[in-house]
Amino acid sequence: MADTLDKLVALMALEPLTENTFQGNSTDIGTGRIYGGQVLAQALTAAQLTVSDGKLIHSLHAYFLREGDFRLPVIFKVDLTRDGRSFSTRTVTAIQRDKPIFIASTSFQILETGLEYQSTMPHVPDPESIPNLRDTDTTEPSNRLLQLSAPFDLRPVRSVCSGNNAEETNFHNYLWIKTKHAVASNADLHRAILAYLSDYGLISTALLPHKMRLGHPTLQVASLDHGLWLHRPFRIDEWLLYTCEPISTSGARGLARGQFYTRDGILVATTIQEGLLRMIKKPE
Repeated sequence: MADTLDKLVALMALEPLTENTFQGNSTDIGTGRIYGGQVLAQALTAAQLTVSDGKLIHSLHAYFLREGDFRLPVIFKVDLTRDGRSFSTRTVTAIQRDKPIFIASTSFQILETGLEYQSTMPHVPDPESIPNLRDTDTTEPSNRLLQLSAPFDLRPVRSVCSGNNAEETNFHNYLWIKTKHAVASNADLHRAILAYLSDYGLISTALLPHKMRLGHPTLQVASLDHGLWLHRPFRIDEWLLYTCEPISTSGARGLARGQFYTRDGILVATTIQEGLLRMIKKPE
């Protein structure tokens, strides 16, 4: 329903408190804590609100420091780290109970032209041939986060494993994704919603080589850090293919990379996330 998208858009509407300080509301998507993508998107929104000279976000690097309480608002303090002719840098700190729960560095650039190259989008079935996530697998805990998925049409392509043995195997997750309803033609809002989505699916992809899922009783999971690069214009209300692949698991951490392609194969964004993957004793 459209009202679920309205609620998501409302989360991106931060309230100015003082100069370069903003407040955002939170919601519980079923985990009992703030969804990492929410604070990521709100931090990006806060940074965008302080850049007014035509520069556009091209990269974001963030750390999740503490678990966020969805019952409390989040305060976003933006430091105007640097304003140059071509680039501007902002540092955003998200605060609850007078303690930072998240910190991000963001970089903005004027529109420029130059060399052009991109990786090739994998060949996958069209989204119309794939059922919506809600109509398929209901065993994955993340699939039950109804408030997360409600504004979106999520169409997962079956995970792909290729290779002759375990050492040579390549694991990938492919997901068609867009909002169910049109989003206002505000490019900053489309970028914020993509940031919101970019926290979805990466940690679960890091578990693919181990044939484990989120919610496994011997596993403690949390987002640690996150990188997002915006390459080219896009609309979040038009089909994007989100491709995810694991890179490494070691030291009780897992690293995975994701890429967003338009339906006609244009690479618009890349994201990388490291998460805590700590083995714990199975409850008695």
